[in-house]
Amino acid sequence: MSADADETARRAADAMFADDHAARHLGIRIDEVAAGRARLSMLVAPTMVNGHGLCHGGYIFTLADTAFAYACNSYGQRTVAQHAEITFLAPGKSGMCLVAAAVERQRSGRSGVYDVTVTDDMGAAIAEFRGLSRTIAGTLG
Repeated sequence: MSADADETARRAADAMFADDHAARHLGIRIDEVAAGRARLSMLVAPTMVNGHGLCHGGYIFTLADTAFAYACNSYGQRTVAQHAEITFLAPGKSGMCLVAAAVERQRSGRSGVYDVTVTDDMGAAIAEFRGLSRTIAGTLG
């Protein structure tokens, strides 16, 4: 992609993050963003652990969904999820840094398909997420 496209992605991410209270509250960080891609990370806090002593799946889903959101909004057009699903492969644990890497698979008209892989701090797969997006009215950044 071009430098202009990546600059658009960065401006869109900055505009979104300014109002993304959920991501900021969870300590989610934007590590990288480019056209059709995003990589975000989150440290699993003790308050994110369930009754089995593992990271609650809802937090893993939220991290993956957030990476999906930044990837599909990277073109500067407001885009929302129309469907998402996740497959959990391994547990997350307190103190782990989870990384969600989102990549665009298809984008046509107002619809897009994005895959997100969540890994632990050693690079082992924790979850696979697929999100389907829909562009709505409005722009970012």
